[in-house]
Amino acid sequence: MIQIVIAEDQRMLLGALGSLLDLEEDMEVVGKAKNGEEALALVKQLNPDICIMDIEMPLKSGLDAAEELIDHPCKVIILTTFARAGYFERARKAQVSGYLLKDSPSEELANSIRTIMDGRRIYAPELVDMAFGDENPLTEREKQVIELIAEGKNTKEIANELYLTTGTVRNYISVILDKLDVSNRIEAISRFKEKGWFK
Repeated sequence: MIQIVIAEDQRMLLGALGSLLDLEEDMEVVGKAKNGEEALALVKQLNPDICIMDIEMPLKSGLDAAEELIDHPCKVIILTTFARAGYFERARKAQVSGYLLKDSPSEELANSIRTIMDGRRIYAPELVDMAFGDENPLTEREKQVIELIAEGKNTKEIANELYLTTGTVRNYISVILDKLDVSNRIEAISRFKEKGWFK
């Protein structure tokens, strides 16, 4: 039985992830943490096989916690919304076993855990592209958001169209600006066009 600790500061997501993984016959969620400090304490106390961590959490980020677990036998999987080259680079240096994005299908997570337990590493393809070439750094969801921005839609309209909250859309937009290294939506659209990334 693969024993798992999950660290995620969004309670609903923490509960949903726990329930999904508990449905797998060969997996058991033995601990849940709301931040990196709790995650470290649980890993040291329970010695799980895998610790799944979000990056941006209070008190201690998932990357800080992963760096502290370099010498621990527990394998760390980063599960995040952020496909940022800087984060990915730090995660690789912390020797994490996996770096997956939250918009991946749920069955992909269980399969990735099994693959990692077999001694392999799994990185989201977007990140590998980003680390090794001038590829489009945006995830599928971020591409949808920038395409709707280019159509002239505002934050609320994008939120309605993609069934997201306006706060989530604002987060996506700030990540898009960050990844494209621009300071506003107009620059983001022109950078995206100039790279030939619009479908």
